[in-house]
Amino acid sequence: MDRVENIYERFRFVVTLVLLAGMALVVAAATIELIYGLVLDLLEPPGLMLGLSELYDTFGLFLLVLIAIELMSSVYIYLKHEKLHLGIMFIVALTAVTRKIIITDMKGLDPMFIIGLALLVASLSWGYVYLLRERRRSGELNR
Repeated sequence: MDRVENIYERFRFVVTLVLLAGMALVVAAATIELIYGLVLDLLEPPGLMLGLSELYDTFGLFLLVLIAIELMSSVYIYLKHEKLHLGIMFIVALTAVTRKIIITDMKGLDPMFIIGLALLVASLSWGYVYLLRERRRSGELNR
């Protein structure tokens, strides 16, 4: 049985490492695309001015890169410590919902969709605060 566990652990390690490498490539490509797009937008006439749609696109891609970096951190921590970091998961989820809010044109949307987004943000925020309180209470977090 130890041999099977050893094979499984090695397989899990290799898959996690491949995921981390793949995510690093995605982050690098998205960062290059963000910078390239920003430079092109700034060089278009009238120059050094971004329109509203360019700002939305830039912020959306910027937040997408941040989400990918946080996911990379999560995979790295899992690889190093063999446990999930729930705090990072909450931050990734909050960032993803925030990105959705920023890039979504709220005009003409169903009010229930907007209420749902608000409840999702409130729930994730409450969950993160609860997690921090519990960690502080158990002594995992020091002030």
